[in-house]
Amino acid sequence: MEIRVRCGCGESSCPEWAVVELQGVVQPQASFVGDIRGLHIGRLCSASSPSSSSSKGGYTFTVGYHELVGTKVTLKKPLLVLRKKKVSGGGGGGDEEPPAAEVEQELEVIGVIRHKILFKDRPKALISKPVTKEKKTVQPAAN
Repeated sequence: MEIRVRCGCGESSCPEWAVVELQGVVQPQASFVGDIRGLHIGRLCSASSPSSSSSKGGYTFTVGYHELVGTKVTLKKPLLVLRKKKVSGGGGGGDEEPPAAEVEQELEVIGVIRHKILFKDRPKALISKPVTKEKKTVQPAAN
């Protein structure tokens, strides 16, 4: 079976994607039921200035009360992000449904992954200390 790969955006204008690599497991709360697409997991921020020419920028990822610190790493080989499409074969004529044997699959390139953001260290807890009020002690007056 032959599967064609098609790129409609051109080599230089394909959208750039990145992979976020975490250590461990990200689990939704037990009360969550449904599809995880569009689920807000946390906040990803770039810690380096945009004028920095270094490819290894710093990143922070905040999930709940945990903060992870990571770096941007260039992949040895780029990866493609693909979307599967079913294309009917050109053998049939008219409005008839094509037989299952004539339905072909085609892969469309929707992005290129050249970097990953790697979080390899354990998270830092963001629990702050409660504010304590200082008690002033009254010293007896010296006579």
